[in-house]
Amino acid sequence: MQTTLSERARHLPRAAEAESILRTCVHCGFCNATCPTYQLLGDELDGPRGRIYLIKQVLEGNDVTQKTQQHLDRCLSCRNCETTCPSGVDYHNLLDIGRAVVDAAVPRPLGQRLLREGLRQTVPHPDLFKSLVKGGQVFRALLPGTLQSKLPRHAPPAKPRPMTLRERQVLMLEGCVQPALSPNTNAAAARVLDRLGISVIATREAGCCGAVDYHLDAQAAGLDRARRNIDAWWPGIEKGAEAIVQTASGCGAFIKDYGHLLASDPAYADKAKKVSELARDLVEVLRDEPLEKLGIHASQRLAFHCPCTLQHGQKLGGAVEALLSGLGFNLTSVPDGHLCCGSAGTYSLTQPELSRQLRDNKLNALESGHPEVIVTANIGCQSHLDGAGRTPVRHWIELVEAALP
Repeated sequence: MQTTLSERARHLPRAAEAESILRTCVHCGFCNATCPTYQLLGDELDGPRGRIYLIKQVLEGNDVTQKTQQHLDRCLSCRNCETTCPSGVDYHNLLDIGRAVVDAAVPRPLGQRLLREGLRQTVPHPDLFKSLVKGGQVFRALLPGTLQSKLPRHAPPAKPRPMTLRERQVLMLEGCVQPALSPNTNAAAARVLDRLGISVIATREAGCCGAVDYHLDAQAAGLDRARRNIDAWWPGIEKGAEAIVQTASGCGAFIKDYGHLLASDPAYADKAKKVSELARDLVEVLRDEPLEKLGIHASQRLAFHCPCTLQHGQKLGGAVEALLSGLGFNLTSVPDGHLCCGSAGTYSLTQPELSRQLRDNKLNALESGHPEVIVTANIGCQSHLDGAGRTPVRHWIELVEAALP
């Protein structure tokens, strides 16, 4: 795509990157065929090709309006378009660059600002978030339906973690919302890994991965969280930790991007690159281990929802399905498995109507094979899908751990 950045845009920190990405796009439109919002709304500007054109206009010096902001806001950042694109357009990084420019130029209405700031002040803080969830459960009946659906229907308490320290060790990101919404997930992962001779070293100083801030108009704050996590993990890395494990694919996709996002930071570029190289989704660790040692012979009927951050962000589509099938679980067929469930981090709160439509469509597909349970690999998808009050939704590692002899 022919592009001529404005003089002002050329001084942006990521101007060269934006121009390179724009020139990669050949405007073929294949991306629209797999874009969830384009399928719902049918508006060219609510598909990747249209959004790329909007960002191009902004970077070439055209006026920025609230309409521009609205079309960019509606993007789920699911990266389905990247999987589809024959030209390898690095869409999500272009979107981040475009959003930063637009958000700096267009003040948001007060209600939006309060919502986004409220999310930034609560979601990335595990202790505060857990207190709010507990309070919400006590007063559930008094809450509006939209908030009730965000509270877990069933959150089994965390089982005890293994105390034995193995020779092989990995670090683990505990996460910000998962300890409150699904407290047994990380414990289940630790118990399964222990059976395979791997100890999980929890690093309490590592907090939110930074994605919440980064995608809510506060990219600098998100990168500061990334730096704090790198500092927290570095002693463990120096001691020989094999990997930094994530049980939430959304966090994993962002951590694997640390090296790119901090490449221009002289103090953190090398460390960020190392952290990204060590970042592993749980399935990447387990699939390389002798799982027959677990002694699992399961037959439960499951539907697996593959999060966008796993299949499009980390290119691990099919990995969990293969692992679960190998352990004996009966996986049902899921039509249109490439499409987003509508969770997309905080999207279900900032774009509730579109999010609900996508959730209901996804649940219809997941339930078409009549599974006993739906399993997934990301806490956002898990809580969003489960909030509909239909088939129970859990993290896949909990079912694996429950099947241990």
